[in-house]
Amino acid sequence: MATRRFSCLLSRSLSASLLHSLGKNSSKWGNVNRFSTAAAVDELVTPQVPITYTKHMINGQFVDAASGKTFPTYDPRTGEVIAQIAEGDAEDINRAVSAARKAFDEGPWPKMTAYERCKIILRFADLVEKHSDEIAALETWNSGKTYEQCANSELPLFVRLFHYYAGWADKIHGLTVPADGNYHVETLHEPIGVAGQIIPWNFPLIMFAWKVGPALATGNTVILKTAEQTPLTALYVAKLFHEAGLPPGVLNIVSGYGPTAGAALASHMDVDKLAFTGSTETGKIVLELAAKSNLKPVTLELGGKSPFIVCEDADVDQAVELAHFALFFNQGQCCCAGSRTFVHERIYDEFLEKSKARALKRVVGDPFKKGVEQGPQIDVEQFQKVLRYIKSGIESNATLECGGDRIGSKGFFVQPTVFSNVQDDMLIAKDEIFGPVQSILKFKDIEEVIRRSNATRYGLAAGVFTKNVHTANTLMRALRVGTVWINCFDVFDAAIPFGGYKMSGIGREKGIYSLNNYLQVKAVVSPLKNPAWL
Repeated sequence: MATRRFSCLLSRSLSASLLHSLGKNSSKWGNVNRFSTAAAVDELVTPQVPITYTKHMINGQFVDAASGKTFPTYDPRTGEVIAQIAEGDAEDINRAVSAARKAFDEGPWPKMTAYERCKIILRFADLVEKHSDEIAALETWNSGKTYEQCANSELPLFVRLFHYYAGWADKIHGLTVPADGNYHVETLHEPIGVAGQIIPWNFPLIMFAWKVGPALATGNTVILKTAEQTPLTALYVAKLFHEAGLPPGVLNIVSGYGPTAGAALASHMDVDKLAFTGSTETGKIVLELAAKSNLKPVTLELGGKSPFIVCEDADVDQAVELAHFALFFNQGQCCCAGSRTFVHERIYDEFLEKSKARALKRVVGDPFKKGVEQGPQIDVEQFQKVLRYIKSGIESNATLECGGDRIGSKGFFVQPTVFSNVQDDMLIAKDEIFGPVQSILKFKDIEEVIRRSNATRYGLAAGVFTKNVHTANTLMRALRVGTVWINCFDVFDAAIPFGGYKMSGIGREKGIYSLNNYLQVKAVVSPLKNPAWL
C-alpha cells in the first residue's frame, strides 16, 4: 500500500533538472566511480534456483487468483521480470479468510496440544535449514539484498525465531487469582482467532517470522499478504510449513497490492486481529480500515528517523564504522536506520572525513557476488524517491560530500551518499528516505542532542556511542524511542522486543511481549462452597 500510494507523488521518470543537478555534483566529486566498477553491476550472476511457487497458498493448496490475473515481480538488479505472480484481490482474501476461519473453528490446530504445535514449528525450522541455499538465493534475487546477508544473517535468524516461538507454544497459561469472597477465579489465555498480517518488502523473511511465529505458537490461524515487490520466499517457506505437518487453512498466503488485497484484509469483518509493518502513512490507513470494520485490534510497526549519537569521548574510527553500518545496512532500507548521525562538534571534522572515506570504499554491485556490501534499491519508485531526496539535500544547501547519483545504466543501484552541514529543518533530516543517504549533523552538548533527537514524529530506535556509562544512562532514559542500542546497532535477538513510540507504531514485535498480540484473556469465576482456604 505504501509504495502504491507514494507513487502518486512521484513522476515515473527522473526530471531533466534532477538528472542535470545530479550530473553536476557527480562531476564535482570526481571519485564517485570508486563505489563500484562497471563490471560489478553489469556482469551479473544468473541465479540457479527455479521459480516454483507463484500462486496463492489457500487452504493448503497453491491456487490461481480468482480473477485469473497475475502481476510481475522484478529483479532489482536489472528491472527485468523474474516471474508472474497470482494477483490477489477481495475475492482471494475472502477465500483465504474462509479457510482460516474453518481451520480455527473446526480444524485440529487450536485443539492440538501445545506440544504438538511446537513439534510442527520445529520441523518447519529444520526444513528451512535444509533448503537455506535456495531460500537465500530467492531472497537475494527478489529483494536485491546481498546473498551473504541472506545466507549468513537472515536465514539463521529466521530459523532462530521459529525455534524461539516453538519453545513458547507449551508455556502459555493463565493464572489463579485471589478474590474477595468465596469464589474461585482463574484466567485463560486463549488464541484470538483469525489473524490478518501485512508485511513489507525490505525484510520479507524476517517479517514473516515476526508475524507468523507468535500467531501460530499461540494457536491462531493466519492470512498473510506479502509485499507485491517480494512474494517469492513467503510462498516457498509456506510450502515447507505444510510439509512439516501444518494442517490446511492454518497459514494462507495471498500476494497482491495494498489498495486491493491489503485493504480487503484490513477491513474484513471475519478477521479477528491485524498486524502491519510498513510506512506510517499506510499504517494510518490500515488502522482506519480496521476501526471502520469490526474494530479489530491492530499492531503497527511503522517508520522511523532514528538518531545515532556520537559523543565527544568516542573512539572515532569505531564510531565511523558503526554509524556507517547503522545507515547503509540493507541498502539503507531499514525502518530503524540511524539516519540522523549526530556528532559532537569537537570530533565532527575528523568523523566527517573518515565517514566520507568509508562511504567511498563501500562495495556496490551484484548482491550475489562475494564481498559486495550493497545491492540495488528494491524498485524504480524507491530508486527515484532516494534520488529525489538527494536533490532536496543539495537544494537545501547541505554539503554533498560524496555520492549523489546512480551506478551503472540498468537496475536500481545508488551511490552511497554522505551529506554534511545538515540542518534539522531539511527534508533529509526529517523524512524517512529509506536509502543509502547519510546525514551528518553537529551538536554541542547532551541537553541539545536530546532535544533535537526527540524533535520528530517518529520514535522507533536510537544509537548511542560513548565510553561514559553516565552519559549512556542519561541518553537511554531521555530518548523517546522503543529501542536504544549503546555501542552497537541493529541487534535483533529473537527475545528482544521491537516497536516504537509516537508515530512509529503500536505494540511490540518479538520476545514475550509479541505473544500478547495474539491472545485474549478470559476471566472465569465460580462460587466456592465451604472452602478450606481462600
